[in-house]
Amino acid sequence: MRRYGQAVLMLLVGAAVLRISLFSALYLRYVQSGLRPYLIASGALLVLLGVAAGVRAAREVPDEDETQDPHEHGHTHTTGPRLAWLLALPAAALLLFPPPALGSYSADREDAQRAAQGIGTFPPLPSGDPVDLSVAAFTSRAVYDSDRSLKGRTVRLTGFVTHGDDGTWYITRLLVSCCAADATTSKVEVRGADAPATDTWVTATGIWHPKGRLGSSAAWPPLLDAKAVRRVEEPSNPYEQR
Repeated sequence: MRRYGQAVLMLLVGAAVLRISLFSALYLRYVQSGLRPYLIASGALLVLLGVAAGVRAAREVPDEDETQDPHEHGHTHTTGPRLAWLLALPAAALLLFPPPALGSYSADREDAQRAAQGIGTFPPLPSGDPVDLSVAAFTSRAVYDSDRSLKGRTVRLTGFVTHGDDGTWYITRLLVSCCAADATTSKVEVRGADAPATDTWVTATGIWHPKGRLGSSAAWPPLLDAKAVRRVEEPSNPYEQR
Protein backbone atom coordinates (compact mmCIF):
# COMPACT_ATOMS: atom_id res chain seq x y z
CA MET A 1 0.00 0.00 0.00
CA ARG A 2 2.93 2.31 0.60
CA ARG A 3 3.60 2.33 -3.13
CA TYR A 4 0.34 4.19 -3.70
CA GLY A 5 0.85 6.83 -1.01
CA GLN A 6 2.05 9.56 -3.35
CA ALA A 7 -0.77 8.88 -5.81
CA VAL A 8 -3.45 8.94 -3.12
CA LEU A 9 -2.16 12.20 -1.64
CA MET A 10 -2.16 13.94 -5.04
CA LEU A 11 -5.64 12.62 -5.82
CA LEU A 12 -7.00 13.84 -2.47
CA VAL A 13 -5.49 17.30 -2.79
CA GLY A 14 -6.55 17.65 -6.43
CA ALA A 15 -10.10 16.48 -5.69
CA ALA A 16 -10.34 18.91 -2.77
CA VAL A 17 -9.24 21.83 -4.94
CA LEU A 18 -11.71 20.88 -7.69
CA ARG A 19 -14.46 20.43 -5.08
CA ILE A 20 -14.21 24.07 -3.98
CA SER A 21 -13.39 25.67 -7.34
CA LEU A 22 -14.98 23.68 -10.20
CA PHE A 23 -18.03 22.10 -8.58
CA SER A 24 -18.96 24.92 -6.16
CA ALA A 25 -18.18 28.53 -5.27
CA LEU A 26 -16.57 27.61 -1.95
CA TYR A 27 -13.23 28.89 -3.22
CA LEU A 28 -14.58 32.43 -2.72
CA ARG A 29 -14.18 31.86 1.02
CA TYR A 30 -10.43 31.78 0.52
CA VAL A 31 -9.40 33.72 -2.61
CA GLN A 32 -10.77 36.22 -5.11
CA SER A 33 -12.88 35.12 -8.05
CA GLY A 34 -10.15 35.89 -10.58
CA LEU A 35 -8.04 33.02 -9.24
CA ARG A 36 -10.64 30.36 -10.07
CA PRO A 37 -9.11 29.27 -13.42
CA TYR A 38 -5.74 28.71 -11.73
CA LEU A 39 -7.34 26.65 -8.98
CA ILE A 40 -9.20 24.49 -11.50
CA ALA A 41 -6.05 23.97 -13.56
CA SER A 42 -4.02 23.10 -10.46
CA GLY A 43 -6.65 20.66 -9.19
CA ALA A 44 -6.98 18.95 -12.57
CA LEU A 45 -3.20 18.66 -12.90
CA LEU A 46 -2.90 17.09 -9.45
CA VAL A 47 -5.62 14.56 -10.27
CA LEU A 48 -3.92 13.62 -13.54
CA LEU A 49 -0.55 13.29 -11.81
CA GLY A 50 -2.16 11.18 -9.09
CA VAL A 51 -3.71 8.84 -11.65
CA ALA A 52 -0.40 8.57 -13.50
CA ALA A 53 1.48 7.84 -10.28
CA GLY A 54 -1.08 5.17 -9.34
CA VAL A 55 -0.83 3.45 -12.72
CA ARG A 56 2.95 3.51 -12.52
CA ALA A 57 2.91 2.07 -9.00
CA ALA A 58 0.54 -0.72 -10.07
CA ARG A 59 2.91 -1.77 -12.84
CA GLU A 60 5.96 -1.90 -10.60
CA VAL A 61 7.12 -5.19 -9.10
CA PRO A 62 6.84 -5.02 -5.29
CA ASP A 63 10.12 -4.55 -3.48
CA GLU A 64 11.48 -7.48 -1.52
CA ASP A 65 11.09 -5.43 1.65
CA GLU A 66 7.37 -5.08 0.97
CA THR A 67 6.71 -8.79 0.41
CA GLN A 68 8.74 -10.29 3.24
CA ASP A 69 7.88 -10.30 6.91
CA PRO A 70 9.85 -7.51 8.58
CA HIS A 71 10.74 -9.86 11.45
CA GLU A 72 12.73 -12.01 9.03
CA HIS A 73 15.21 -9.16 8.74
CA GLY A 74 15.49 -8.79 12.47
CA HIS A 75 14.09 -5.23 12.43
CA THR A 76 10.93 -3.28 11.69
CA HIS A 77 10.41 -0.65 9.01
CA THR A 78 10.67 3.01 9.95
CA THR A 79 7.50 4.90 10.74
CA GLY A 80 8.31 7.72 8.31
CA PRO A 81 6.13 6.52 5.40
CA ARG A 82 3.27 5.79 7.76
CA LEU A 83 3.47 9.25 9.31
CA ALA A 84 3.40 10.75 5.81
CA TRP A 85 -0.18 9.54 5.51
CA LEU A 86 -1.10 12.21 8.07
CA LEU A 87 -0.66 14.70 5.22
CA ALA A 88 -3.82 13.26 3.72
CA LEU A 89 -5.94 14.43 6.65
CA PRO A 90 -6.07 18.17 5.74
CA ALA A 91 -6.91 17.35 2.12
CA ALA A 92 -9.63 14.92 3.17
CA ALA A 93 -11.06 17.48 5.61
CA LEU A 94 -11.18 20.14 2.88
CA LEU A 95 -12.82 17.66 0.52
CA LEU A 96 -15.50 16.54 2.99
CA PHE A 97 -15.87 19.44 5.44
CA PRO A 98 -14.75 22.76 3.92
CA PRO A 99 -14.40 25.41 6.65
CA PRO A 100 -16.78 28.38 6.71
CA ALA A 101 -15.88 31.88 5.60
CA LEU A 102 -14.20 34.19 8.07
CA GLY A 103 -16.73 35.76 10.41
CA SER A 104 -17.11 37.58 13.70
CA TYR A 105 -14.02 36.05 15.31
CA SER A 106 -11.76 37.41 12.57
CA ALA A 107 -13.50 40.78 12.61
CA ASP A 108 -13.14 41.18 16.37
CA ARG A 109 -9.38 40.73 16.24
CA GLU A 110 -8.85 43.98 14.32
CA ASP A 111 -8.70 47.26 16.25
CA ALA A 112 -9.87 50.64 14.99
CA GLN A 113 -6.63 51.79 13.36
CA ARG A 114 -8.14 54.12 10.80
CA ALA A 115 -7.17 57.68 11.69
CA ALA A 116 -4.04 57.88 9.56
CA GLN A 117 -5.71 57.41 6.18
CA GLY A 118 -6.40 61.10 5.61
CA ILE A 119 -9.43 63.23 4.72
CA GLY A 120 -10.53 63.95 1.16
CA THR A 121 -13.42 64.19 -1.27
CA PHE A 122 -15.36 61.32 -2.83
CA PRO A 123 -17.32 60.96 -6.10
CA PRO A 124 -21.01 61.94 -5.87
CA LEU A 125 -23.42 59.26 -4.76
CA PRO A 126 -26.02 57.94 -7.22
CA SER A 127 -29.36 59.72 -7.17
CA GLY A 128 -32.35 58.21 -5.42
CA ASP A 129 -32.83 56.60 -2.04
CA PRO A 130 -31.97 54.15 -0.70
CA VAL A 131 -28.54 53.91 -2.27
CA ASP A 132 -26.80 50.54 -2.03
CA LEU A 133 -23.29 50.82 -0.64
CA SER A 134 -20.67 48.36 0.44
CA VAL A 135 -19.84 48.56 4.13
CA ALA A 136 -16.32 49.67 3.20
CA ALA A 137 -17.61 52.51 1.00
CA PHE A 138 -19.97 53.67 3.75
CA THR A 139 -17.27 53.67 6.43
CA SER A 140 -14.79 55.51 4.18
CA ARG A 141 -17.29 58.26 3.39
CA ALA A 142 -18.49 58.50 6.99
CA VAL A 143 -15.01 58.85 8.46
CA TYR A 144 -13.03 60.67 5.73
CA ASP A 145 -15.36 62.52 3.32
CA SER A 146 -14.88 66.26 3.75
CA ASP A 147 -18.01 66.93 1.65
CA ARG A 148 -20.11 64.72 3.97
CA SER A 149 -21.87 63.20 0.99
CA LEU A 150 -23.79 60.77 3.25
CA LYS A 151 -25.60 63.51 5.12
CA GLY A 152 -29.39 63.09 4.80
CA ARG A 153 -29.12 60.12 2.44
CA THR A 154 -30.80 56.78 3.04
CA VAL A 155 -28.39 53.91 2.48
CA ARG A 156 -28.67 50.12 2.35
CA LEU A 157 -25.86 47.92 3.70
CA THR A 158 -25.45 44.15 3.74
CA GLY A 159 -23.14 42.23 6.05
CA PHE A 160 -22.90 39.85 8.98
CA VAL A 161 -23.61 40.73 12.59
CA THR A 162 -20.95 41.24 15.26
CA HIS A 163 -21.46 42.39 18.83
CA GLY A 164 -19.61 44.76 21.14
CA ASP A 165 -18.99 44.28 24.85
CA ASP A 166 -21.39 47.08 25.80
CA GLY A 167 -24.47 45.71 24.04
CA THR A 168 -23.81 47.46 20.73
CA TRP A 169 -23.99 45.56 17.47
CA TYR A 170 -22.48 46.07 14.05
CA ILE A 171 -23.05 45.20 10.44
CA THR A 172 -19.66 43.95 9.33
CA ARG A 173 -17.81 42.91 6.19
CA LEU A 174 -14.31 41.61 5.55
CA LEU A 175 -12.27 43.02 2.68
CA VAL A 176 -9.67 41.04 0.77
CA SER A 177 -6.98 42.06 -1.70
CA CYS A 178 -5.91 38.58 -2.76
CA CYS A 179 -7.13 35.93 -0.34
CA ALA A 180 -8.65 35.44 3.10
CA ALA A 181 -5.21 35.68 4.71
CA ASP A 182 -5.06 39.46 4.08
CA ALA A 183 -8.64 40.21 5.18
CA THR A 184 -9.36 43.46 7.02
CA THR A 185 -12.56 44.63 8.65
CA SER A 186 -15.15 47.32 7.97
CA LYS A 187 -18.08 47.69 10.33
CA VAL A 188 -20.95 50.07 11.08
CA GLU A 189 -22.68 50.39 14.43
CA VAL A 190 -26.43 50.00 14.03
CA ARG A 191 -28.86 51.80 16.31
CA GLY A 192 -32.62 51.72 16.54
CA ALA A 193 -33.04 48.00 15.84
CA ASP A 194 -32.79 44.83 17.93
CA ALA A 195 -29.54 42.93 17.59
CA PRO A 196 -29.70 39.70 15.58
CA ALA A 197 -27.53 36.74 16.54
CA THR A 198 -23.80 36.87 15.88
CA ASP A 199 -22.78 35.96 12.30
CA THR A 200 -26.36 36.39 11.01
CA TRP A 201 -26.38 38.03 7.58
CA VAL A 202 -28.65 41.08 7.37
CA THR A 203 -29.49 44.02 5.14
CA ALA A 204 -29.92 47.28 7.07
CA THR A 205 -31.54 50.41 5.67
CA GLY A 206 -31.03 53.70 7.46
CA ILE A 207 -29.40 57.12 7.70
CA TRP A 208 -25.85 58.01 8.66
CA HIS A 209 -25.51 59.47 12.15
CA PRO A 210 -22.41 61.75 12.21
CA LYS A 211 -20.06 61.47 15.18
CA GLY A 212 -16.54 62.60 16.02
CA ARG A 213 -14.09 64.71 14.06
CA LEU A 214 -13.41 63.62 10.50
CA GLY A 215 -10.41 61.36 10.25
CA SER A 216 -10.20 60.79 14.01
CA SER A 217 -10.56 57.60 15.99
CA ALA A 218 -13.70 59.13 17.54
CA ALA A 219 -15.42 58.87 14.15
CA TRP A 220 -14.82 55.10 14.04
CA PRO A 221 -16.87 52.99 13.73
CA PRO A 222 -19.55 55.12 12.01
CA LEU A 223 -23.19 54.99 13.09
CA LEU A 224 -26.33 54.07 11.18
CA ASP A 225 -29.79 54.99 12.48
CA ALA A 226 -31.72 51.99 11.18
CA LYS A 227 -35.14 52.21 9.60
CA ALA A 228 -35.34 48.50 8.78
CA VAL A 229 -33.23 45.39 9.28
CA ARG A 230 -34.01 42.11 7.57
CA ARG A 231 -32.26 38.77 7.59
CA VAL A 232 -30.75 37.59 4.29
CA GLU A 233 -28.81 34.57 3.05
CA GLU A 234 -25.04 34.67 3.09
CA PRO A 235 -23.86 35.72 -0.40
CA SER A 236 -21.85 33.27 -2.47
CA ASN A 237 -18.91 35.67 -2.16
CA PRO A 238 -18.92 36.83 1.47
CA TYR A 239 -16.00 39.25 1.06
CA GLU A 240 -15.85 42.76 -0.32
CA GLN A 241 -13.06 43.51 -2.76
CA ARG A 242 -10.59 46.38 -2.43
